[in-house]
Amino acid sequence: MERRAEFSRWKAQCLGKADLSRKGSVDEDVAELVQLLNGREQFFTTSSCAGRILLLDANINGFEVQKQNCCWLLVTHKPCVKDDVIAALKKANGDATLKFEPLILHVQCRELQDAQILAVRSTHGLEVPLSHKGKLMVTEEYIDFLLEIANQKMEENKKRIERFYNCLQHALERESITDLYPKEKIIKKSNSYSHKKKRNREKADGKCVTEDNDKELENDDDPEVNVTIFPEDY
Repeated sequence: MERRAEFSRWKAQCLGKADLSRKGSVDEDVAELVQLLNGREQFFTTSSCAGRILLLDANINGFEVQKQNCCWLLVTHKPCVKDDVIAALKKANGDATLKFEPLILHVQCRELQDAQILAVRSTHGLEVPLSHKGKLMVTEEYIDFLLEIANQKMEENKKRIERFYNCLQHALERESITDLYPKEKIIKKSNSYSHKKKRNREKADGKCVTEDNDKELENDDDPEVNVTIFPEDY
């Protein structure tokens, strides 16, 4: 109880602070997801980004961009056009890099089991250098091609946010039902196992049911127990 009270105080303190992000508010495409998490006592968000296309100007080591020591030439959470990028590149003095960054969501969780619900990682990004020491190293046609890819990733990112929201909402609702009726869940699993065991024995009807294959039937995985909250290809 003491740990929960401490977490609640920490949550209230963090959510009560001013938004210090560049935009100063939660992105529209992720606002509903942030509201869902902050509405649950076991979570609160510390920062978020719905996904963005940006152009950074910096001295880079290889392909690694240090955003703390760079100039933001362009940033948008909407589809981007070539003219905007070309205009922004004229301000570049160092090594400009075009990036697409997908959904970023930082969440504090009360317990480890709460964090496991949110354990999702994506490599849905893009990072391409365009200039070196202020000199454009690619053609405008190539920039147009890159933006087509980046904009497609932006649209796919929105679909993934919606899918993640729906999966998370379903998982939290199921968790609430389990907390309210834990005994019923145990009975349901027990009945499910009994029915499946009976079906497996019926499938084996007509065969010699030895001690070995009888144990194999009993050790079959129950599909209702091994449920994946989020699909593997998320």
